[in-house]
This record gives sequence, structure tokens and C-alpha cells, in this order.
Amino acid sequence: MSSTDEHSSDATPARADAQVPSEHEVPQDLGLAAEFPGVTRDQWRDLVAGVLRKAGREELPEPVEEALRRPVAPGVTVAPLYTAEDAADLPTAAGVPGLPPFVRGSRAGASGAAGGADGDVPGGWDVRQRHAHPDVAVTKEAIAADLENGVTSLWLVVGEGAVPADRLGEVLADVYLDLAPVSVSGGTVAAEAFLDLIEARSDTDAPIAPGGSLGLDPLGDSAASGRPQDLGGLAALARRAAAHPDLRSVVVDGTVFADAGASVVEELGCSLAAGVAYLRALTDGGLSVDEAFGQLEFRYSAGAEQFTTIAALRAARRLWDRVGEVSGASPEVRGQRQHAVTSSVMTTRRDPWVNMLRTTVACFAAGVGGADAVTVQPFDAALGLPDSFARRIARNTQSLLVEEGHLARVLDPAGGSWYVESLTDELARAAWEWFTEIERAGGLAAALDSGLVRDRIATAWDARSKRLATRAEAITGVSEFPNLAEKLPERQPAAELHPGGGLPRVRAAQEYEALRDAADAAPERPTVYLATIGPIARHTARASFAGNLFQAGGLATPAGDLAEGLREAGTTVACICGTDKDYAEQAAGLAAALKEAGATQVWLAGKPDLAVDGVDGYVYAGCDALDVLRTVHAQLGLEGVQS
Repeated sequence: MSSTDEHSSDATPARADAQVPSEHEVPQDLGLAAEFPGVTRDQWRDLVAGVLRKAGREELPEPVEEALRRPVAPGVTVAPLYTAEDAADLPTAAGVPGLPPFVRGSRAGASGAAGGADGDVPGGWDVRQRHAHPDVAVTKEAIAADLENGVTSLWLVVGEGAVPADRLGEVLADVYLDLAPVSVSGGTVAAEAFLDLIEARSDTDAPIAPGGSLGLDPLGDSAASGRPQDLGGLAALARRAAAHPDLRSVVVDGTVFADAGASVVEELGCSLAAGVAYLRALTDGGLSVDEAFGQLEFRYSAGAEQFTTIAALRAARRLWDRVGEVSGASPEVRGQRQHAVTSSVMTTRRDPWVNMLRTTVACFAAGVGGADAVTVQPFDAALGLPDSFARRIARNTQSLLVEEGHLARVLDPAGGSWYVESLTDELARAAWEWFTEIERAGGLAAALDSGLVRDRIATAWDARSKRLATRAEAITGVSEFPNLAEKLPERQPAAELHPGGGLPRVRAAQEYEALRDAADAAPERPTVYLATIGPIARHTARASFAGNLFQAGGLATPAGDLAEGLREAGTTVACICGTDKDYAEQAAGLAAALKEAGATQVWLAGKPDLAVDGVDGYVYAGCDALDVLRTVHAQLGLEGVQS
């Protein structure tokens, strides 16, 4: 070693005035925006209180953030701010992906929001497309297009009005079952037809691809149809399915409850109760606990409330792991396999193109939440059977998120978020409480028979319906920003698989869309005349608000600043729009002039405390928009109005 080498450590002496740590030093604290002074929660509360008082809130709760809490499910609310303090009391054993309690994912390095080579789909989740068209040729063509363009598994709805059971082999004739997992829905007939097909091909084809399912869900069918179902045959079919690697026989379909109006708490609790009932049936039929766990897949609804969906999927895995723990199941089988389907409840018939945005957010949430398989419903699903364009958009939504958005490259991206961890814990506790209530009632079958489940879901839907009616939960294109000139795409009607008798099927937009339908059926577009006061700069805000509200009911809203414009508009209903100051000076006189011109009903865009003489009602932010629209429809003599 040369003398230079011996003293190389001193070859570049450090500057005495250096202010930057050397590259091997690690600061004790590394804070974001550290150059700014710290902010306490109390300081934030003071600012929030000031804003609320300026908005007219005189009495504020303690702490003040309670005024901003938002409900997401019965007994579960979301706060406006989460800090480390909120996570201090949460369970610390969230674990790691692939290990109990599986909050962070059922498998390591795979499935939703996870990348890796150990999972069913390296680098992503299973992109599963649903097919229910009764025309075999159409379905075969659609399946081929899907599998060639990014779909990795199939979901076939089999039965009357959907894919014919006796032609299932023809539908899947060109599908390599060793490459593309297939799941079916349709009860025992569909399950047996699929098993027969698999067994017929077993001599010539390689083993079927893992990830498929027979789709048996007798309790879900009972909930949807109202007809009791027998669980006695599950074990026999499960034993047949067990001969094929990773082919599951039972799907616990929580979307049945979500489609009836359940919140995530009811959906999780009911699915947990169904899962336990199926475990009992399978073990009573001779399967071991581990074998029974291996036969179950869970299907959940993914909504556009992305954080609720993320937390719900994480909570579901935690709950199922707890069931497995108390049942004595091995840790390796307790990871819940999840199939997330974008919500039917959020899907609209009106302005269906907006559904693309809703399903994209829902798909994102399902991936981040850790779903193993995701189905994006086509944007025209509420109109009928989708066309090729709608199916392409549905599959491309997932392909973009996985392949271009690289969403699946991060393990549990929501993990560690104080908000998500807190919400996961709250949903898990509330769902477990509801599950134990069902068990105390004798199990899910008994709870369905007694009406316990129906009543609980109805309560949750009533609470949401109030938010929809007041537009606290807005539906873009329907309750907000409707397009009266839209031309809806025409679609072949889809079969009703469970025609009445059980839990209802609801959609968030249904009441507004019924009003739109009634207005569209009128010989001429019904109208509400907007009588404006003052220059455009003063009345535009309230005229725009009132026009948006009335158009949500299918009502045209021509405007003018003269009472005589009412006759030209061809209506007997008017709404006065202006400022509070203008109302004090002119609204009463204008109301009288409107009635003299033939108005039988006069509204005012403003709050009731304005108390203007001659006005019959008020429209304002937070009013019951559905009640207003029904009242106007009744006044105009439109048919199909429901009170």
C-alpha cells in the first residue's frame, strides 16, 4: 500500500464550515415541511370553529370536529382529520401480507395491490369479466375478445335467460381451461354442468387453471328469491370439486345484501354469517375444517366511496381470519379469497357514461383493498346486456390500472394510513357485532326467515335514502347536472335472475330516474318558470341552483324577469330567483304577479326563514329535493308520481 493509500482517509478534509451532514449521518428527525412551525390539533380546531361560525353555526359540539363527522354505515362515522393519536389504540398486530390476520392481504407478493410471481396473476389481480348473454354465439365471441385483450378469468351466469346450462360446453369450447379460470353462477344445475364439462375434458387437457369456482350460494339465493334452500348437497359437490386443484365450490355473495341497500357493515356481517353456515354444512358432510375453508370464496361489492371499500375488504379478511382461528383452521387456509364487483347500487341508467368514472374509482379501491379478483361492471349494466364497447371499457379500466398505473406493484398501499387503519377497525368491530346478532338469532337462514336481515338492511337504506333525497349524497348526471337532451343507448334487456320474493334490489338513482321517466312520458316537456329578479350577476347563482334541482326531475327551466313569461313557458309552476335583498323588496309583489298570470304554485330559491308572502315553498341546499320534485310533478298532473 502506498503512502497515499495509507492516508487516503485524510485526502479530502471536510470543510470546517460545512452545514450539511456527511452522507453517512442520519438526522434524528426528518419532518415534512420542517421549516414551518408545528401545528397542534387545538389550533386546527380553533380554525374549524371559526369557519363554522362564519357559516352560521352558533352552537358547536365539543370537540368541534364532531360537527363534520360523516356517516358511512350504521354506527360508523368518518372524522375530518386523523392523526397518530387516532391510531394509538388500534390493534398493533396488523401483520404482513400473506400472514394472519391477513389485513394487509391474503397472500404475499400477489393479489390486489400486490405484485409478485407467487400469485395467480403475477403483478396484478385476476381481471374477471362477467357474461350472461343467452345467445351462445354472442357469448363465445365476447369471451374470445375478452381473453385476447386482457381478461384473465371468466364469470358465467348460467340459467334461464342467461347462458344455457346444456350448452355450457359449446360456450367454452374454445377456452383453454388450464389457462383461464372459470367461475359459474346459477345454483346446483350450473355447478353440475361445469363439473361434468371439466371431468369430460380431464383426459385430454391439462389440469384446470386455479382460481375457478362452482358458485354455489344457497343462502344468497334464498335471500334474493325468498325461497328456502337446502345446504345438504354442498359437501358432495365440494368433494367433486376437490379433485381439481384450487377449484372452489362455494361463493359467499355479499353483493346480494349490498344490492338490497345494505351498508358495508350489513354486507360484511351477513357474508360472515353465511360463511360460517357453509363451514358447518361442509364439515357436517365429512370435510375437515381446513378442507372446508379451502372451498369458500367471498364476493363483495366495491363502491365509489373508495376508502370505505378499501377498509371493508381489509376488515373482511381480518374477520374471516378470526373465524378460522376459533374454528381451529390452519393459518395457511384462513386467508380469505375475495372477488370484488363494482356496485350495482351506484350504477345509473341516466347519463350512463358517468358510470365509467364510478367504476374506475371502485376498481381502484378494490385493487388497493387487496381483492384477489375484480369484475368491473360495464357502464351500461343498468340498461341491459352490455355491448362490445362497454365490455372493452370495463376490461380496459383494469388493464390501465394494473399495467399503466402500476397499482399492483405496491403491497397494501393503504396500510399505515391513520384514516384507513381506524376505519378498518371500526368496520370490523361493527360487522362482528352484527354477525354475532345474526348468530344469536339462529344463523343467517333463521335471520332471513324472521325478517331480521330485511329490517336491518331497510334501516340502513332509509338512512342513505335521506342523504340521496337531500342531495347530501349527490349523483352526477342524475340528481346533479342532469342532461335533459341526452339520448340513451339501447340495450337488450337482461334476465331477472331472482324475480321478486326476497330482498329488494335498489339503486341510488332510482327515485330521480322514475321522475325523469314520468316527465319524459308527457306529451310535452313539463316546465318550471324561473322568475328572476335584478341583473344577471345577482340572480345567476340561485337561478342555476334552482334550474339544476328542477331538471333532476325532468323539468325544463326557462327563465325571464317578467311575470308574463309564465304564459310563454306554458306552465303553472314558477320559482323566484334573486338575492335576499331583492327578495325583501320585490319577491312578494312578484309572487302575486305570477299568480295573477296563472301560477298555481310559486317557489322561492332560498331558505324558509325568508318568509316571503305568497310563496308556497322554498328550494335551498339541503332541502328534500325528491319531495319538492314530487310536489311539482303532482301540481303539473304528471303520472307515475309516488309520495
